[in-house]
Amino acid sequence: MNYIESIGLYFIMFRDLFKKMTKASQLKRLILQEIHVLMTKSLGIVVFISFFIGAVITIQTALNLSNPLIPKSLIGYAARQSIILEFSPTFISVIMAGKVGSYITSSIGTMRVTEQIDALEVMGINSLNYLVFPKIIAMLFYPFMIGISMFIGIFGAYIAATIGGFLSSSEFLTGLQEDFTPFHIIYAFIKTFIFAIILATIPSFHGYYMKGGALEVGRASTTSFVWTSVVIIVSNYVITQLLLS
Repeated sequence: MNYIESIGLYFIMFRDLFKKMTKASQLKRLILQEIHVLMTKSLGIVVFISFFIGAVITIQTALNLSNPLIPKSLIGYAARQSIILEFSPTFISVIMAGKVGSYITSSIGTMRVTEQIDALEVMGINSLNYLVFPKIIAMLFYPFMIGISMFIGIFGAYIAATIGGFLSSSEFLTGLQEDFTPFHIIYAFIKTFIFAIILATIPSFHGYYMKGGALEVGRASTTSFVWTSVVIIVSNYVITQLLLS
């Protein structure tokens, strides 16, 4: 399958996704199940990474501020800007491409290999709507997870700054409030929402349209991770250019 054919098939998948909707009661059960698997089970790793990334940003900024004329509160400002604008929305999304994306591709790909998708079609169920649609709805909760990541990242930065003795608590809080632009939060959530759609659909596409056996499921997961990461990074550039330039 060449690139143009794949892109065309990807958009056809969107069209077919809404044909013959699954029963509401069944859909509700599937969505709750996907929220648990994709969101709740990923919360631990997101919290862990966010805390230490916030701490590392603070230490690196503090160690590079050698000029005594620059106020120490700049460390709090730099930590806030780095975490809200880039590290939480983009860095965490690339990590989630590996965790959530690989799970989606391998679970749908395994169903394709074991002919469970064919069985759904034979029973008159729209397999795309049954398998992919609940994942997209579940991923719409992803911005909430990034909100938690931002909070934990800034908390990690605060702990590293105060316990490490780089600046006082009041200096960090002063920097945290300095030149705050509320639109930066909106920008971060807009791109997180777009990343959520990418995280749900590209891995689903690679799993649903894969061909072959068990070995190809592993290859499809790797390809899915690479392409999801590439699209997230390119989208990040485009969104930043459109919203912040």
